[in-house]
Amino acid sequence: MITEREAEIATALKQDLNKSQSITQLFELIGLETEITLAVDRLAEWASPRPVEKNLITLLDQVYIQPEPLGVVLIIGAWNYPWGLTLQPLVGAIAAGNAAIVKPSELSEHSARLLKELLPLYLDREMYPVVTGGVPETQELLKQRFDHIFYTGNSTVGKLVMEAASRHLTPVTLELGGKSPCYIDSSCDLTIACRRIAWGKFSNCGQTCIAPDYILCNPAVQDRVVEEIRRTLHEFYGEDPKTSPDYGRIINKRHFGRIMELLKGCEVAFGGENDQQQCYIAPTVLKNVQSGARVMQEEIFGPLLPIVPVSSVNEAIQFINEQEKPLALYVFSSKKQVIKKMMAETSSGGVMVNDVVMHYTVSSLPFGGVGNSGMGAYHGKHTFDQLSHHRSCFVRSLAMESLNEARYPPLDQSRMRLARFFMQKQLCRCKHATCVWAVLSSIVAVGLLVALLTLLLKVRIRFHVLYVETHKPPTL
Repeated sequence: MITEREAEIATALKQDLNKSQSITQLFELIGLETEITLAVDRLAEWASPRPVEKNLITLLDQVYIQPEPLGVVLIIGAWNYPWGLTLQPLVGAIAAGNAAIVKPSELSEHSARLLKELLPLYLDREMYPVVTGGVPETQELLKQRFDHIFYTGNSTVGKLVMEAASRHLTPVTLELGGKSPCYIDSSCDLTIACRRIAWGKFSNCGQTCIAPDYILCNPAVQDRVVEEIRRTLHEFYGEDPKTSPDYGRIINKRHFGRIMELLKGCEVAFGGENDQQQCYIAPTVLKNVQSGARVMQEEIFGPLLPIVPVSSVNEAIQFINEQEKPLALYVFSSKKQVIKKMMAETSSGGVMVNDVVMHYTVSSLPFGGVGNSGMGAYHGKHTFDQLSHHRSCFVRSLAMESLNEARYPPLDQSRMRLARFFMQKQLCRCKHATCVWAVLSSIVAVGLLVALLTLLLKVRIRFHVLYVETHKPPTL
């Protein structure tokens, strides 16, 4: 579908968010193709039984974890990346063997309409139906019982999704975003740092859940940061970003109005030009922003970049920790001690050093929030695991019942010592069940077990012989 319908997908995204075909490929489709290829290549490995560490009691048994489908998954997509953020969870849901109901966001209406038209042409429409509509349709869906709900959006709606899921004890994955801070240490190369920050912030017109929401830096370098970002934006989008094919638009007039309200009372370093009819807001940088400013009270989700002056890394850490835990934390520094300190003394869904956003592209890293920025994680194998039930399996034979003597009544001290030994002795801590050490340790353990049982049997026979001889009645 992605290969054959790329032109139609690009047209829908152009209508929804003014995304060019190149931006569509870079930010939506390449990542989807990567996830699909990875799932196809690794599915046999992901779905196979996963042996676990044994103890002496389970030495001769099969002990493993078997991933199995949860059942039916509800996927509620987001409007800012209506293909990538809706279909990536679906890839994992299919790989894990689930059916899924796909609910694209009604705000990206052209993409939602196209997805409803295309998906049934490529997937079983009964297994993977697409439901379009607004709030009433979503509310009706949430009344139904699902085996997992996957929601990408804001924390306000996330709480409603979680409340609805709780009625059926349905597990949820919530990808909720938040205000992702970006700390710039004075030691770093400001030209490179500002270039990378500007790219991550103003791509998709700032409508990215892991975009840098605000900058923390020393007042001494604030003006330099402003100038470097200004120069970078001129390189990216030209003299007038409104005419650039690579600069997007705000999703609708309601969000346009919300973002313009956040500008009030702020010192604009540059930018601020806007056109309500086209839902256009120019890339805008704000200086000397205080923590109490309105722009610092909610996730911006638009092309406004506030700079909050802080005097030290300690003040930056304190500022970050006074806010809700963010989905992403960005640190730019050439000093290892600053990086370690920032990582050790803060908490976030993910952290990236000396770049922004790119951690999202690594399928082996779990992507997800913590606290107010969400729960659960996905991407690659993490999506498969998130949408699977990891079933504990223990298979043993009815033979060798003598090995169970230690657990049966009547329980005395000798049996308890034996039970403790067998239950607490682990054979191998290696994660790979086929490693040489696991094989050797199993052979040694079997040998020890056989020797111990043989010894116990000989002792028991000897005591029996002595007892018989001692208590033998006299002969007449």
